Amino acid sequence: MSVFDSLKWNADGLLPAIIQDATNGRVLMLAWMNRAALEKTVETGRTWFWSRSRQKFWMKGESSGHVQVVKDVSYDCDGDTVLIQVEQTGAACHEGYRSCFFRSLQDGGKVSHITEPQLVVPESVYGKKP
Repeated sequence: MSVFDSLKWNADGLLPAIIQDATNGRVLMLAWMNRAALEKTVETGRTWFWSRSRQKFWMKGESSGHVQVVKDVSYDCDGDTVLIQVEQTGAACHEGYRSCFFRSLQDGGKVSHITEPQLVVPESVYGKKP
């Protein structure tokens, strides 16, 4: 039996994956992995995910070039979440920010504030949205 067999996949066969900058600990993103994505991540040293909205297997950076080199893969005490520490190239966020967590709530949650600079304009990487 492999570690993959002992993980607690949800009813859709997915696990949440927290992606963290290996250098400074900043959380870059949260995405979903099926078993194939986790196996491919471990095998290739690049992050692979399952897109719930597009129903598609994808590698981070395949269209943007903003790849993630895997430094460590761990899982929590319940076996239902993975933590992947990476070396991030460019923006982790599809909106062009280093982290997907680039907004902070202020004024009791009435407003939000952008907390980091946008590294790239999304249209310059992904093209125009239809």
